[in-house]
Amino acid sequence: MNIIGPDALVFGVDDLAACRQYLADYGLKDAGAGRFEALDGTAVIVKAKDDASLPPAMGTASMLRETVYGVADAATLDAIAAELGRDREVSRDGGVLRCQDDMGFALAFQVTVRRPIDLPSESVNAPGAAPRRGPNRIGVTPDMPALPRTLSHVVYFVPDAARAEAFYNRLGFVCTDRFTGVGPFLRPAGTQDHHTLFFIQTPPHMKGCEHFTFHMGGPTEVLLAGRRFVEKGYESFWGPGRHLFGSNWFWYFNSPLGCHVEYDADMDLHDDGWRAREAAMGADTSQSFLFQYRTAWAPTGGPPPGAKP
Repeated sequence: MNIIGPDALVFGVDDLAACRQYLADYGLKDAGAGRFEALDGTAVIVKAKDDASLPPAMGTASMLRETVYGVADAATLDAIAAELGRDREVSRDGGVLRCQDDMGFALAFQVTVRRPIDLPSESVNAPGAAPRRGPNRIGVTPDMPALPRTLSHVVYFVPDAARAEAFYNRLGFVCTDRFTGVGPFLRPAGTQDHHTLFFIQTPPHMKGCEHFTFHMGGPTEVLLAGRRFVEKGYESFWGPGRHLFGSNWFWYFNSPLGCHVEYDADMDLHDDGWRAREAAMGADTSQSFLFQYRTAWAPTGGPPPGAKP
């Protein structure tokens, strides 16, 4: 099934004004009606938690109300409806299918709204390799844009990661890597991204969204966007750093959406020839390296901050 990845995440929130401001400050474009879009049209949608148009809440602290997947074509929608209609209710409203997965997460499927984007990626010069950024091309400037390009992935807390994985296997998702006893990283057939979905096994009362993220144009954009976000008053949760599984650069932040929100860049790509790795989850396997934000500093002749006499 040619599922590309998440087109949108829909939240029912306590503080609509704070969430709108957060998503705008994160770098998404306000497209109206609570829809905040990346450069390719993928989005986060926020509504008041009592909005009658939302699917029912999960009964936990999670504010995520629906994950909307983009697919390649109408034939994929028909295949999804046929497969899932064997054992659950699947509704169809125009071009959108709706159902629930085996963990109770509300899902929608539609022909993707993603717009083609044609933007350069970050270019790196390295001795021994041909220059990627030629003479007189500046690598970073204080005012360079650093905007989310596309919705990358979503992470769920689930009470039964094995059962959750089996449901998405039916839709053509495959495991690219796995944390033992925690859960798998899953890639649908319509993308080579290392993952668009990851499960973390937790007690039932924690079920919901742990975080979501958008791809940026490179590690410099992750660092620039994250620094600007911190300087607007938002609280860093984890990062900046670089993961091992997926290799993506990351920076996570607390949010008023009841979950963490990440910037990421430079994720590994995999095809069907890849064989999944497995490791215990811990500090040594969660990141290759990790930094900590501090306010800007420049050498002025004295010792650097924190240096011992």
